[in-house]
Amino acid sequence: GSPGPCGGARSTMSSVAVLTQESFAEHRSGLIPQQIRVATLNSEEESDPPTYKDAFPPLPEKAACLENPQEPAGAWSNKIRPIKASVITQVFHVPLEERKYKDMNQFGEGEQAKICLEIMQRTGAHLELSLAKDQGLSIMVSGKLDAVMKARKDIVARLQTQASATVAIPKEHHRFVIGKNGEKLQDLELKTATKIQIPRPDDASNQIRITGTKEGIEKARHEVLLISAEQDKRAVERLEVEKAFHPFIAGPYNRLVSEIMQETGTRINIPPPSVNRTEIVFTGEKEQLAQAVARIRKIYEEKANSFTVSSVSAPSWLHRFIIGKKGQNLAKITQQMPKVHVEFTEGEDRITLEGPTEDVSAAQEQIEAMVKDLVSRMDYVEISIDHKFHRHLIGKSGANINRIKDQYKVSVRIPPDSERSSLIRIEGDPQGVQQAKRELLELASRMENERTKDLIIEQRFHRTIIGQKGERIREIRDKFPEVIINFPDPAQKSDIVQLRGPKNEVEKCTKYMQKMVADLVENSYSISVPIFKQFHKNIIGKGGANIKKIREESNTKIDLPAENSNSETIVITGKRANCEAARSRILSIQKDLANIAEVEVAIPARLHNALIGTKGRLIRSIMEECGGVHIHFPVEGSGSDTVVIRGPSSDVEKARKQLLHLAEEKQTKSFTVDIRAKPEYHKFLIGKGGGKIRKVRDSTGARIIFPAAEDKDQDLITIIGREDAVREAQRELEALIQNLDNVVEDFMLVDPRHHRHFVIRRGQVLREIAEEYGGVMVSFPRSGTQSDRVTLKGAKDCVEAAKKRIQEIIEDLEAQVTIECAIPQKFHRSVMGPKGSRIQQITRDHNVQIKFPDREENPAHGTEPAVQENGDDPGEGRDGKEAEPGSPRRCDIITISGRKEKCEAAKEALEALVPVTIEVEVPLDLHRYIIGQKGSGIRRMMDEFEVNIHVPAPELQSGVIAITGLAANLDRAKAGLLERVKELQAEQEDRALRSFKLSVTVDPKYHPKIIGRKGAVITQIRLEHDVNIQFPDKDDGSQPQDHITITGYEKNTEAARDAILKIVGELEQMVSEDVPLDHRVHARIIGARGVDIRFPQSGAPDPNCVTVTGLPENVEEAIDHILNLEEEYLADVVDTEALQLYMKPPAHEEAKAPSRGFVVRDAPWTASSSEKAPDMSSSEEFPSFGAQVAPKTLPWGPKR
Repeated sequence: GSPGPCGGARSTMSSVAVLTQESFAEHRSGLIPQQIRVATLNSEEESDPPTYKDAFPPLPEKAACLENPQEPAGAWSNKIRPIKASVITQVFHVPLEERKYKDMNQFGEGEQAKICLEIMQRTGAHLELSLAKDQGLSIMVSGKLDAVMKARKDIVARLQTQASATVAIPKEHHRFVIGKNGEKLQDLELKTATKIQIPRPDDASNQIRITGTKEGIEKARHEVLLISAEQDKRAVERLEVEKAFHPFIAGPYNRLVSEIMQETGTRINIPPPSVNRTEIVFTGEKEQLAQAVARIRKIYEEKANSFTVSSVSAPSWLHRFIIGKKGQNLAKITQQMPKVHVEFTEGEDRITLEGPTEDVSAAQEQIEAMVKDLVSRMDYVEISIDHKFHRHLIGKSGANINRIKDQYKVSVRIPPDSERSSLIRIEGDPQGVQQAKRELLELASRMENERTKDLIIEQRFHRTIIGQKGERIREIRDKFPEVIINFPDPAQKSDIVQLRGPKNEVEKCTKYMQKMVADLVENSYSISVPIFKQFHKNIIGKGGANIKKIREESNTKIDLPAENSNSETIVITGKRANCEAARSRILSIQKDLANIAEVEVAIPARLHNALIGTKGRLIRSIMEECGGVHIHFPVEGSGSDTVVIRGPSSDVEKARKQLLHLAEEKQTKSFTVDIRAKPEYHKFLIGKGGGKIRKVRDSTGARIIFPAAEDKDQDLITIIGREDAVREAQRELEALIQNLDNVVEDFMLVDPRHHRHFVIRRGQVLREIAEEYGGVMVSFPRSGTQSDRVTLKGAKDCVEAAKKRIQEIIEDLEAQVTIECAIPQKFHRSVMGPKGSRIQQITRDHNVQIKFPDREENPAHGTEPAVQENGDDPGEGRDGKEAEPGSPRRCDIITISGRKEKCEAAKEALEALVPVTIEVEVPLDLHRYIIGQKGSGIRRMMDEFEVNIHVPAPELQSGVIAITGLAANLDRAKAGLLERVKELQAEQEDRALRSFKLSVTVDPKYHPKIIGRKGAVITQIRLEHDVNIQFPDKDDGSQPQDHITITGYEKNTEAARDAILKIVGELEQMVSEDVPLDHRVHARIIGARGVDIRFPQSGAPDPNCVTVTGLPENVEEAIDHILNLEEEYLADVVDTEALQLYMKPPAHEEAKAPSRGFVVRDAPWTASSSEKAPDMSSSEEFPSFGAQVAPKTLPWGPKR
């Protein structure tokens, strides 16, 4: 057979069977009874504690050598393929001094591990490394012969440090070493994992240089000498000597063989241990050669008598269990008998042992015992399952197969995919093997019954079905655990979802998912609603309240455009009906808010597309021209003729006329022409406020459409209308454009003091002029040149218009004045408005500039001297002398610059913004209601009327409430406040009526009955008569205890009083009696019908006294019943108490000593002799309960 795991090298076996600390401890526990002593217990122990053995009965120990035989492990298991003798295993050793990577922190890391992985991938051989005791490296290589050879060569080259040696053979023998075409040399290099350099023919040297590991060099040297010996003209003799005897012949450090060689002059070639050859080759003169052979044969014969080779028969599938995890089981034998060499050959049902006779027989016994034990406990079975199901049997990262291995304590060997074999082998405990076989066959049959179904689901729904963090798909998987659901990779843009599993489960899951998709499709209906931008905030509502409400009530998703975007469209997504409902709600909000009219126009459906125009250009131009109205066409294909126009009523009317006019034109015969003009001319062609283009439109009756910002073609202007009108408009526009193309250069004079106005803010004024007048370029002279010449370049008309505009601006600047407007500083913020919006509006409307003063940090209060800070004078005494009492403070003055008339208008507008304060008289007692809970009432009014309302502090005792705000808002606010006062006064009057009080006298003993169980009776009266009923406080001695107070409307209080008195009347007819009842039976008696039974509270003076209340005849009956019960129960109680006495004798009254914890006697740590633990398997020590004791075969191994 092929070499076993040891590759024939005896010395290396111990390096595979690495001894770990755990296995050593186990090994020791199997061989030496452990004796451990610990400090003895406290001897001052009064009462006898239990013995250690009573307290902790010992378990039997585990058998020594059977360590996890069921668990195949490491090298011996993973890759063992279905048995083929061509797989060989070789182990070889890299001594510490030859290891390339010694300074590793952790074994199995770094370069060395990487190199091994590379070698495994390249050669297909399987490698396993382990560290021997001497820190040498043991490498076990298994695989096909050629793979093992290649891997060995690689390992030697990459993991072992290289050495080199030379061997001298006659020059004429060199060609035999090289062989035909160098094949012999190549083969030799591969076999010995070395590099052999032979001198060139023209080199006189006869030295052959060999590079490689020590071991490799020895082998190669031996081979080279053999070749030479064969070619030698002298006599050659071969002697067959078993490998095991070679070390004895060579002697220590090869001394013996060297001696013989010197004495006889013969060359003796012994194959090194790593070469699997047995013959020793002798070369030399005939007589001397015979002498050498005789001496060696003698050594061999002497030794052979003390050396044995024997074999043990063991089924080959058991070999790996005998070897054990990482060779641990075998190590136990090889450590006791290191001279025995054990060899396993794969595919053969025997194990070969070589070594000294007595050691071999001892090892043989141990192995035979192991085999016998394993055969009795182990079984194997082979099952055939189609290889396409193997990966499903293994499960995700081996989860399934590992579960079966653990559960049934078996090893399952599944052939690799490459072999396409369907044989699966299960080994282990017979019962486990059968169970695993059953489960695997079941799984396979289920898979055969499996089916795969492709479900087509639009990819946009995949993410929704999977859900956030996969929670929705998890639900589906939990519902159908046997179905595997695979979604395509998002990058593939595929709609196919694959379901796999049992037929009917897949069907159910398909239906479920189809329904889910149908719901999603239904819920993903989407409509867009155009809403004027200014109303978006009203639709959102404060803190999003409005939109949230609409979303929840209509169960839709509503997306609004971002604030900074120009879009007006709100998108609603959900079920169709819900979307429609949400849309109508949003539109109604808009309608309520503004003077929004809605008009329906009937236009034949066939004209709709023509009216909308390409990409909606035509309809957009109408919408923009009519102040941004919304025009809504019905859905295509709906057949409806109704077009809806929505917007401010005047604009809607205008849009309606234009639409109808257009429709008419389209019907009569519409004509379209495109002309081109540079985008910068468009503004100029349209004119200020659309004036120029309107002129052309009115004169010709054609419609002219300019491109929108988002259109690709920005040069294109479209003219639509009747042919003659279009031609006319085209002529006019082309003339204008031609004029614009005719570029001229002109100049004008501008006083240098005005230049700054045009060029500040990065030339904003000039940019505006260029935009408005067809891209005219205006160049001002460089600052500091003092020139007043300004150059304009552009189309003639544009230049003229721009000059005119610059002239206007200069006139404005010339006429500019600055006026002051005094408004107290405290009002500045409200004048500015939120984010300065009111001021921006005034500067835009009146074309002026407004500057506010800096805030004064510490305005002087009254007559107190102003505090000086950081050496600055306070605001008022800026000039060292007091400001005139009548003049306004500096920090109150706002400056306005611009044309005189504009400044005056702006000043008026500013003053109108100054809040005015009015005072309203409101009764003091209503102030807190006006403020409301946590100020909510007053805040609501302030928001509603856009004013500030100031309520005086309660200690001022003032009834005047001040309202501050814009004059326009004050009247509304005042009316609102007075309205609220009226409401509150009405409430107050009502409260006075409601607070009518009535007192009724009732004996306190009836109070609980009036209140009822958990207040049920009294709550009923309160609700029925809408009153409040107050009972006296038991703990308050000052109150009369028989008064019940009723508060509410007078009529209601009287009705409630009558209801209470009626209950009292009924209660007064009842009698009350005390019955002595033994208190131990109280808990067993439950109130009889029609009477009230009250038991004494704990701690009552007479614990036996029970009160029975009710109608006289009922009370009599109840008492009889209770006394009977008492008699019955008492008999029970007395019995139980007597029994308790025996069960728990009264504890001794002596004072307890402090607890000393749990104490035992005769524990192993106090024992003087090494006493053996009781034998659990012995029927004497542990007699059974009547059943016959079975002969001892224990799950945890034979008894020692």
